[in-house]
Amino acid sequence: MDAITLLKRDHREVKALFAEADELGDRATTARAKLFAKIDEALTLHARIEEAVFYPAIKEKAKARSEERDDVLEAYEEHDVVKSLIKQLEALDPSDEAYKAKLTVLKENVEHHVKEEESSLFKVARELLGEEELEQIGRQIEAMKEKAAA
Repeated sequence: MDAITLLKRDHREVKALFAEADELGDRATTARAKLFAKIDEALTLHARIEEAVFYPAIKEKAKARSEERDDVLEAYEEHDVVKSLIKQLEALDPSDEAYKAKLTVLKENVEHHVKEEESSLFKVARELLGEEELEQIGRQIEAMKEKAAA
């Protein structure tokens, strides 16, 4: 499977977890915390994979000071924002009144990032890398996921 297909699958899985969290009532703090743990794990692995193999491959093929390169650099910055929100949520008690709001802000940031990746960066990746390289990166992604699951 190619890298983009695998990354899109991750996006759908995290979106579904956020949707589950959205359906919880205000007092469902334990359930919300359990869902956040799954979201945390999924996003952390996803970001690690993108930063280790996907983004560097695009950045390497993009010309210096190009829009494509800027897109990759922006994606790294968006990851930093998401990682910061994750750390804040990890440190926050799920019964804290700010927990649900912070989880919503995390969701909104992830949705923005996914929208930009899927509407722009993935197209750039297809153009710059081609199918063969995307398949190779897909195999790397699968190997990283298997190692993380072990």
